[in-house]
Amino acid sequence: MKKLNAILFLAITLILGTQETAHSQQKAYSRAVVDTLCSPYFYGRGYVKNGMERAAQYIAAVFKENGLKPLSGQSYFQSFTYPVNTFPGMVKVSIDGQELVAGRDYLVGPESRANKGSFTLEQRDSNIYVAQANVPVVIEQVKKLVWSPSPKVAKYTLIQLLDTTGNKHPQTVQLHIEQEFIPEFKTANVCAMIKGTQYPDSFLVVTAHYDHLGGMGSQVYFPGANDNASGVALLLNLAQYYARNPQKYTMVFIAFAGEEIGLKGSKYFTEHPLMPLSRIKFLINTDLAGTGVEGITVVNATEFPRAFAQLQEINTKQKLFTAVHSRGKAANSDHYFFTEKGVPAFFIYTQGGIAAYHDIYDQARTLPLDHQEQLFQLIVQFFKGL
Repeated sequence: MKKLNAILFLAITLILGTQETAHSQQKAYSRAVVDTLCSPYFYGRGYVKNGMERAAQYIAAVFKENGLKPLSGQSYFQSFTYPVNTFPGMVKVSIDGQELVAGRDYLVGPESRANKGSFTLEQRDSNIYVAQANVPVVIEQVKKLVWSPSPKVAKYTLIQLLDTTGNKHPQTVQLHIEQEFIPEFKTANVCAMIKGTQYPDSFLVVTAHYDHLGGMGSQVYFPGANDNASGVALLLNLAQYYARNPQKYTMVFIAFAGEEIGLKGSKYFTEHPLMPLSRIKFLINTDLAGTGVEGITVVNATEFPRAFAQLQEINTKQKLFTAVHSRGKAANSDHYFFTEKGVPAFFIYTQGGIAAYHDIYDQARTLPLDHQEQLFQLIVQFFKGL
């Protein structure tokens, strides 16, 4: 049944992608892609229930259906491995006899070790409580629950407890945490291209990471709508558009794995490039592309001021966004290792709207996608001017 659902999701997104005009971004298609990638079948596109692998297969199928060719050889996949700590089984926590809800009330620290038992807590700081045990337990009260995967395992179990108003100091903790460390987690970047009509050996590149945080146990997962199902939706829209409208330069589309655990996919690609990096005319990385009511921010704007001025001019003429903010160099998404290799690149992210980030509330149903059309047009017009 799950496999059938995935096929139906794919069919819906592909059909929607052919029903609108070829000259604009299809918002209905973006919505279908985001809904699909945030569904339980993909389970947060991470390390539990094969979520990341399923997402990679989905993206490759869309590339193939739209006529894009593999960037190298016969495969859309560039495989690689890295270590990751996971929580595939039981995740259960009670404080002072009251069972809590994962994601809403607490998070297990991503580096945590497996643990089981009932423990008495001692206060060590204003917001830190510790239980001495075979595997020590650390309770940290925090104002906001934010999670990321970890490539290592600690010697303790950390529980981040949401500190709500009137929260009492916890006295005891009962927990059952199952954990599995995978020293060589296997995944892949998904890479495709549309050959240029005049200069096939020069490249314009669009990138977005498709991985997110996965799940915490067998019941709770992080949907990752804005981060970064929205960026994948934009990338796939652009891929469809350029498949119907080939450019003089070869258009390359790369969906990266492992971004959330430290830019692993883009680092691997730049160390094992599938085309000469020196032949990339420009790269645009899209991440957090689901809002935009307060404009966009362009990372590397100060590194490439002439290209940034082009973006601003396009935005002013077409009245796309209320603001195009400039930001300097930053190692905060998959553009970074390309820039380090001398590739001109922008990382564009939208601003305003929802505040959910790296939590269970980054959901498809609350993501507006109200400015993806504008971001699509900005990128198309920018590439047209190169």
